[in-house]
Amino acid sequence: MTEILNRISQKTNKWVEFVLASFGISMACIVALQVFCRYVLNHSLFWSEELARYLLVWLSFLGATAAYYRRVHPSIDVLTQHLSIRLQKYCRVFVYLVAMGFFLVMIYYGGQFAYFVRAQISPALAIPKWILFLIIPISGTLFLLHCITFLVSELRERDDDH
Repeated sequence: MTEILNRISQKTNKWVEFVLASFGISMACIVALQVFCRYVLNHSLFWSEELARYLLVWLSFLGATAAYYRRVHPSIDVLTQHLSIRLQKYCRVFVYLVAMGFFLVMIYYGGQFAYFVRAQISPALAIPKWILFLIIPISGTLFLLHCITFLVSELRERDDDH
């Protein structure tokens, strides 16, 4: 089961990183086009700022899940590094359980909020706002997938494996 979870988590993260690269390049091109149009052609694109802002929101949430998967988020281990290996493992398991609770909150309330704004339309792009806010439960689901994978791996490791 651990191997299957690891594979799903890894493939999902590869997809997320591809989307991140695509969105990042798209956002850079849109902003460059906006600058060119505004200062060279003296004609501003009315939709570019809104699209770049929405891409940045999606980039931020998806980037956070990719960083979580790669375990590059900052952590404070001043206290836990002085504990025994067994207590360090218990602390990691506790942190994963607390994080899972937070990710479930993101999924539930993010979904509720996306549903709440379902009738609102963005001013420049005229797209439903629920599409923008859908990233909250999507990223919560990705976080939860990675967290479950980490938790299962942690529980399957012996204390002397660290």
